[in-house]
Amino acid sequence: MGELAGISGKEAVRRFVKLGYIVARQKGSHVRLIDPTGYRGKLSVPLHRELRIGLLKRLIRDAKSTPKEFLDY
Repeated sequence: MGELAGISGKEAVRRFVKLGYIVARQKGSHVRLIDPTGYRGKLSVPLHRELRIGLLKRLIRDAKSTPKEFLDY
């Protein structure tokens, strides 16, 4: 999972948008993403310089995706 290291919050938001999510709102340093189909859950991504790997894995899992799919975008 070394590829997941060093991904920022902004980069994660960009990749989730490419996976089909829509930015619903931003409050402070967190961006709220929603899935327009309603199949996948809502995500709240902090806009940190570097996301911790555990948090990023949890967000990817909540998006019903895989790390490989996430990294392909």
